[in-house]
Order: sequence, then structure tokens, then C-alpha cells
Amino acid sequence: MRSSSCLLAPVVILCLLAGPVTLAADGAIVPSLINEYEQQLDSQPNNRAIINAVTANDIKNISVNRDILVGHNKFFNHELKGTDVIDQKSSGRCWIFAGVNVLAPKVKNKLDLDDFELSEAYFAFYDKLEKANFFLERIIKLRDRPIDDRSLQIDIEYFFGDGGWFHFFTDIIKKYGLVPLSAMPETKQSTSTGNFNRLTKSILRSHAVRLRQMHQDGKTEDELREEKEKMLADVYKLLVYNYGKPPKEFVFRYEHEVDSVSRFIEKKYTPKSFYEEFYGDDLPEYVCLVNNPAIEYDQPYLLEASRNVWENPDFLVLNLSIEKLKEYTLKSLLDSQAVWFSCDVGQQNLKDSGIMADGIYDFGSTLNTDFALSKADRIRFKEVTPNHAMAIRGVDTASTGEPTKWLVENSWGTKYGDEGIWYMYDCWFSEYVLTVVVDKSLLSDEDRRKFEKKPTVIADWEPFFLALRNLD
Repeated sequence: MRSSSCLLAPVVILCLLAGPVTLAADGAIVPSLINEYEQQLDSQPNNRAIINAVTANDIKNISVNRDILVGHNKFFNHELKGTDVIDQKSSGRCWIFAGVNVLAPKVKNKLDLDDFELSEAYFAFYDKLEKANFFLERIIKLRDRPIDDRSLQIDIEYFFGDGGWFHFFTDIIKKYGLVPLSAMPETKQSTSTGNFNRLTKSILRSHAVRLRQMHQDGKTEDELREEKEKMLADVYKLLVYNYGKPPKEFVFRYEHEVDSVSRFIEKKYTPKSFYEEFYGDDLPEYVCLVNNPAIEYDQPYLLEASRNVWENPDFLVLNLSIEKLKEYTLKSLLDSQAVWFSCDVGQQNLKDSGIMADGIYDFGSTLNTDFALSKADRIRFKEVTPNHAMAIRGVDTASTGEPTKWLVENSWGTKYGDEGIWYMYDCWFSEYVLTVVVDKSLLSDEDRRKFEKKPTVIADWEPFFLALRNLD
């Protein structure tokens, strides 16, 4: 079993099936093989106790590693100020909420506010509009390909989900600005997006059929694009009906204390002027660092069709060792910058306590089975996939300076975790964190230069990176 830097490495009991087995010539399971399995199982110690325990209880509850639970603490020796816990509710907008958790504290701290939140609905509105445009442009671009073309099928299946990357978030900011939550609050549909997504996908697919038919009828690319612009009116209308109309101008009002006297201050902004005043001069140049040991380290990879804004370039990532990801995450926190990251959140995660520690569920001991896989093999065989984004805003380090656990802000409200806060142990970071987004200036000169190498182009259907594109 691999080593673990958690509080106590879990012990996995290996109980391999012994003895000869007999397979039919064609590889089928035959009765004699079942009999052998039954005999082997009956000969295992504590077999009846395991059956009784597992069949009568939640397997997670009886597999919790008490040694880790008892040794857990909530202490962090370096913690950034955050915002109130936020809740994405029944939507797949984790990447937006994680982005808000990274950027919103800047306004909160600058104005000394008790709390401040950016409007997630504003980001989602323009992300959806841009994704619709991107899909229709891809239909135009791939108009000569057969309907079963692999890339075309990926576009048809995944084009309008809630998911996204951190650069989807920053690209929307740069193009459309941003607004506080008070200027564009959540709606019923923005917090529960299933029906809206299904209806809009249906309309966009009908538009895709129309564009392909127009091409077959001999229409030019310019004529297709002219028709596409008319089609987007349907999407804009549905977005306004469901999310509300994004403000072109708004008044931002807040209470500010000067010389122990509280004053209410209000100022008129546009989304772009709000961005320029609070972020425009010093928004970092963010880069995405990936840890995928199934492919070559120290290489940049260009992800095909990995954007929401059509006119922008595809996304470039750098694949580094997990030690490098930890190094730059720590540097970011010490530089007072929270870190957006993606992970497989469903792994080894004790929701009631907010503990994320490899081995917190010791299924191996419960079931007398070895579940060990390398991280590379987990990725290759889809055991681990990037499926959620959150923000890191604290770290606890040992006397050597090495991190032992990380403080995480999630976007599932206060019902889960420790009232919305999570404790990610360093061993969990090693195994289940897959990307971090950091300020490029914090990278070493050597690692910055790696972004200048000729990148390997990753096809839009590659499973690991496709999953990253659709974080929810």
C-alpha cells in the first residue's frame, strides 16, 4: 500500500483468494468456479461478522477510520479572510462560486465590509450566452463532418452544461465586467438550472439542425453566421426570463466607518467600471497547473475547444508533479492569494465533519479487500476524475514548514462540512487534487518558461480534460 501523510496511515488487510480455479474454455463462469469461490469465502476469518455488519449498516459509517477522526484538529497557522459560506444549490456552478470565493474578499477587505459577495447569476448569464454562441460556431466550423464525428458528438452532448474552468470565469470578467450580488441576485432558475438547461439545449439543437441543413442547401458561411446571430436572440430571451436582465448600470451602497463614525456610501457603476476600480489594475495573470501522472510532466498541453468565449484562444495548462502544485499553492497563500482548485470531491470525504483525508474510510479493512491503485491508473481507468472546484484559503504547516492540511471553502452551504468549511489533509491533496490555479508571477523562472514550449494538443474528447471542462 502507498504511504500516506495523514494522521495515521490506514491498515489494509489483504486477503487474497487462494487455490486453483477452473474456467471454462470460452472464459465463462461455470458452477465449479462458484463452488470454489464459496469455499474460499467460507474459510476466511470473521466472515460471518463482516456479513452481519455490512448487510445491516451503512458501509461508510462502519468504515470510518477512528484514528484519523480522533487525531483531527481545526488549527491553521496561516489563514486568509474569507466571505460568508455560499451555496450553489441545485446548479453545477462550482467553478463560478470557487472563483467568487477567490476574488470577493478583495472588495470585502478593501472596504472593510462585514460581508460581500459577487453575483454568480451575472457570471452564469454571460457564460450561458457565450456557450450558446460557441456551440453554434462549432456547428458552423464542423458543418462538413458527418453527424457521428467524434468531436461533433462531444459538442452536441456537452455544449451547454453548467460546468466550466477558472478561465471561463476570468474571461467573462474581462469581457463583461462584474457586479455585486445586490445588483443581480439569484433567481429560482439560476439556483436550480435543470429545466432551463434542458429547454435551451433543445432549442439550440434545433438551431444546429437548421444550420447543417442550410449548409447542405448551399448557403455560405457568412449566411450561416447571419442566421446564427438571429438564433442567439432565442437564448438571450430565455436567459432574461430565467435569470433576469443583467444591469448595465447599478448603485453600490455600503456602510463604511471613518474615525469611529459610520457613513453610508453609494456610487454608480457599470459592470466594467466596477471591475476596473476594484480589480483592473492588479488582477493576476492566472495559470492552470495540472497534476496528471498518466501523461508527461513539465510539459504544456493545449486543450482543444476548451473555452466559452469563441474569440479567445484555447486553454493552456502545465502538467507538474503534485509536489510542485503544493509548493505554488503554499506560495500563493503566503502571498495572501486564495487558490482555485479542482478535485475528485467524492473520494474519502467525511461530509458530516468536513474531513478530506485519504483513508478516512478504511473500506479495505471492512471488506478484507485491497483497493490500492496508483493515481496514474485511477486517472487512466476513470476511478478518479475532476468533478468539483473549490477554493483554498488556509494552510497548517509543521515545524519544518511542510503543509499538513489545507483550509477549503466549499459552495454547498452550511449543511455539509463544518458549517461549510472543509479540512483537506495533505495526503488527500496528493491523491485527489488535479489542478490548481495560481498567479503566474509566483512560478519559478524555469516553470514559467515551460509555458513557452510547443504544447501538445489534447483532443476535445480526451476524458480527463473533458471532465475538467465540465466541472460542476
